Amino acid sequence: MNERERLSSRLGFIMLSAGCAIGCGNVWKFPWMCGQNGGGSFMLLYILCLLVLGLPVMVMEFAVGRAAQASPITMYQRLEKPGHKWGVFGVVSLIGNIAIMAFYTVVTGWILYYFVKFLTGQNADFGFAQMIADPGLNVTYLLVVVTAAFVLLSFNLQGGLERVTKYMMSALLVLMLVLAVHSLTFAGAAEGLRFYLVPDFSAIDGGVIVAAMNQAFFSLSVGMGGMAIFGSYIGKDHALMGESLRVIFLDTFVAVLAGIIIFPACFTYGLEVTAGPSLLFDTMAGVFGNMAGGRWWGALFFLFMVFAALSTVLGVCENILAMVRELTGWSRPKGCVVCGIGIFLLALTTALGYSVLHFQPFAPGSAWLDFWDFIVSNNVLPLGSLVLALFCCNRFGWGWDSFVAEANTGRGLKVRPWMKPIFKYFVPGAILFIYIYGMVTFRWR
Repeated sequence: MNERERLSSRLGFIMLSAGCAIGCGNVWKFPWMCGQNGGGSFMLLYILCLLVLGLPVMVMEFAVGRAAQASPITMYQRLEKPGHKWGVFGVVSLIGNIAIMAFYTVVTGWILYYFVKFLTGQNADFGFAQMIADPGLNVTYLLVVVTAAFVLLSFNLQGGLERVTKYMMSALLVLMLVLAVHSLTFAGAAEGLRFYLVPDFSAIDGGVIVAAMNQAFFSLSVGMGGMAIFGSYIGKDHALMGESLRVIFLDTFVAVLAGIIIFPACFTYGLEVTAGPSLLFDTMAGVFGNMAGGRWWGALFFLFMVFAALSTVLGVCENILAMVRELTGWSRPKGCVVCGIGIFLLALTTALGYSVLHFQPFAPGSAWLDFWDFIVSNNVLPLGSLVLALFCCNRFGWGWDSFVAEANTGRGLKVRPWMKPIFKYFVPGAILFIYIYGMVTFRWR
C-alpha cells in the first residue's frame, strides 16, 4: 500500500484533521471579524455563506483534488481539455499560499510566545501591543516557527507530528468546551452572548456581507488548493458532499466556541470587541488571569493552539514546497531551504510591521498584516473559488458531468440534479457580485 492509499484508508482521521486544523488554526481571526462586523449579524451571514457558497466550493475543490492527484500548481492542467489554458490558475494558488504564510507564520509565533509566557509564569506583565512592538522578539519567534516547519518537512517527519496534533487538537476542543462553560458564568455573559449570537438586522449592510463571504472562504481554506490536497487523500468509496459537511461542521463548531469564550469575557472585563488581531490574545490572557490556576490553564490552551496553528503552517508550506518542486525539479531538502528562506524574508514585513517597517497600505492604523490578509482573504480566496466554480460546472472547463461523476463516487450524500443551477450560476454569480462590491466599497484610505 503506497502513502496515498494508506492515508486514504484513514479517512476519518484525515477529515478530523482538516476540520480541526482549519477551525483551531483560525480561532485568532474569527472573533476579530465578528467584533468588527456587528457580532450576531456577522455570525448569521457567515453561516449562510458557509452553506450556500463555502459548501459547493469545498465539494468542487475536493473533487478536483481527488481526480487530479496532483499539487495545486498542476491540478487544472491534469483535468483541462486539450488546448485550454487553465493551468495559469495554479500559479495563483502558489501566490496565495505564499501570501498567507507571510502573516500566518508570524501569528503562529505570537501564539508560541504566549505559551512560553504562561509556562514560565510571566503572564502578568505583558500584552499584545507590547509584544508586536518588539522587533527582536517577533523575528526570533518567526524564525523558530519557519525553521521548525521546514526541518519537519525536509525530513518528511510531518506524519509523526500529524499523529501528535490529532490528540492535541482533540484536547484543545475539550479545553475550549470547558472554557466556554466557564465563560457562561461571567457577569457579562448575557450581554456578550446577545452581542455575539443575536442578529441586529439594522446593522447588516454590503460591507458585512463581503466580510462574511471572505471569512467563510478563509475559514475553510478554499480557493487556493489547500482542500484539493485533502481531497487527493479521500478514497473513491466516499462521496464528497458528506465529507465537506463534516469539515464545515467541525470548523464552525470551533469558531462558535471561540466566540462563546471571548465575548462574555470582553463584556465582563471591559475589553474592546473591535480590538482586531489582539482580541484572542488579550481576552484570553484576561480570562486566565482571573481563573484559579490560570497560569497552567493558559499554558495548556496556548500549547494546543501552537499545535493547531503549526498544523496549518505545515499544510500550507507542504503545498508551497510541492508546487515549487514541480516547477523546478529540486530535491526536498533543497526546496525546503529555498522556500524556508523565502518565506522567512517575506514574513519579516509582518513581523516588523508594527515597529521598524511601518506601512499603512489602507486606512490609518493598517499594517503589513492587513496587506497580506487583503491579498489572501479579499482576492485570492474568492477569485480562486470563482475559478473553481467556472472550471467544474462548464464545458469550457472540466465540465459538470465530469465533476458530478467524481463528487458522487462512493457512499454518502450526493450532488443532486436540482443543485446544478446553484453550483453553476448562483455560486459564481454571487461570488463575483460580492467581490466587485467589496472592491468598490473597500476603505482604501
